[in-house]
Amino acid sequence: MKSPRPHPAGAFQKVGECLYRYSSNGVYYARIKARGKEIRRSLGTIDRDLAKRRLSALKDEQSQIDRSKSKFTLAELCDRYFKTVQHQKPKTLERKAHIVDRIKRDWPTGSNSQVSKIKPSDVQLWLARYNLGPVSRNQHLAGLKQILRMAVADGVISHSPAENIGTVKLSKPIRETPSFDQFKAIVADIRNQRFSNDAQESADFVEFLGLAGLGQAEATSLRWSDIDWERETIRTFRHKTQAGFVVPLYPQLRSLLERRKSNGRSDNGAVFCIQSAKKAITSACGRLGLPNYTHRSFRRMFITRAIEKGIDVKVISQWQGHKDGGKLILDTYSHVNPVHSHRMAQLLTDEKAPENVISIHG
Repeated sequence: MKSPRPHPAGAFQKVGECLYRYSSNGVYYARIKARGKEIRRSLGTIDRDLAKRRLSALKDEQSQIDRSKSKFTLAELCDRYFKTVQHQKPKTLERKAHIVDRIKRDWPTGSNSQVSKIKPSDVQLWLARYNLGPVSRNQHLAGLKQILRMAVADGVISHSPAENIGTVKLSKPIRETPSFDQFKAIVADIRNQRFSNDAQESADFVEFLGLAGLGQAEATSLRWSDIDWERETIRTFRHKTQAGFVVPLYPQLRSLLERRKSNGRSDNGAVFCIQSAKKAITSACGRLGLPNYTHRSFRRMFITRAIEKGIDVKVISQWQGHKDGGKLILDTYSHVNPVHSHRMAQLLTDEKAPENVISIHG
């Protein structure tokens, strides 16, 4: 039997400034110095032009790294990051503290590992330690990405090892939405609770959510000065997007606000005295045998009802403070689209237009 032929030994041949080629397989390598440290790295290609571009990118990447921070540990990075988020809301801060604690406690190579030595597989191993649902996994990954982006910004590393790890796509369930009749029944039931000191206030609060199509945060921050009775508009602020917008003072809503104004409700300038009607809603749904609706349910009802009434989706999206022309609403309320689509299709007729309709050609 013939002995196998020995693999020919290769040699590095300098073919350009900082550029080398391994003779046995033709792969190009980089050899550069960055702030006194020599770096050798395969460029992963046998194409010289591509190798030159990758060499240039490597030089640029290494120039952004602060070598004095090369021993910066993951635990130190976590502590620095957590100090920067102290201004955020309590629930957000609690979630981020939980993620930071898990990184420091359960990191595969230990929290004293140098940030510069973290690999994408370390990120995957850390996420795999827990039995996380899709939402929780995405939150853990997002938190870690924010931490590592800080390291990139500070020059500790040139790129984040977590950046190319994707999130889990979430399903879009059709959430329980009350009908308009159920909404009115809930409001009436809350209002009829004679032995509750907050019954009338809670009923008005819930009625406002359903008739204005606004959220709990917008309702609690609404002030009488935000209502322009002559122009029939309401100026509000979307806390989620940190953006202000204006909605019409809908005819269905005006009488409620006029009644509250005449009764002198919330004389401190706020339209409502309470910030939540959660208990009142839950109790009313229980008494009426309805699903356990929430504050958000009535906003969904408003949007669903508007679509079913044939109001243009772009207009509805403006009423909601969206800037996407209705895309989010169409994606979220896809179960209502066939109703809206069918109604719009009925407008395509060859019948003569009524006399009170002005032709755009005229």
